[in-house]
Amino acid sequence: MLLLRKSRLPIVKRHGGSVLRSLRSYFLFMVQQLAHFQETVQFKVLRRLHQRPDLSQRALARELGISLGSVNYCFQALVEKGWIKVRNFSHSEHKLGYRYLLTRDGIAQKSKLTAEFLRRKVAEYDALQDEIEQLRNELSGHFSSGGSEISA
Repeated sequence: MLLLRKSRLPIVKRHGGSVLRSLRSYFLFMVQQLAHFQETVQFKVLRRLHQRPDLSQRALARELGISLGSVNYCFQALVEKGWIKVRNFSHSEHKLGYRYLLTRDGIAQKSKLTAEFLRRKVAEYDALQDEIEQLRNELSGHFSSGGSEISA
């Protein structure tokens, strides 16, 4: 952790600001990760609501493995953006439920998010295939040099 006291600042300057550049890079990386997470949650929420518009926020949170508060925050953002509409309907005389309907913009954004989600997953898949191939090569090199066999 960087302490921003006067006694620490000359060290940062002496190293050409590399500590600050590293912190800035890390911060930008974390912001990007958060944006990907939010985009993924929005995609999954839109996808599930398209399939089951009567799904409760609590059930959706359970299905996605995230907090109810996160789902509620996502719903508020989606309503604000105009991607979903909330409709009230009665389950019984004593309970009030909601139905979440994707708007035209919501359907269009769901399509865009689906394409982006698929692009990221394919890139992850390709990276995993490369890593698996490298590990197999390492293992085959290990076996040819007399190491004990490990099943992969």
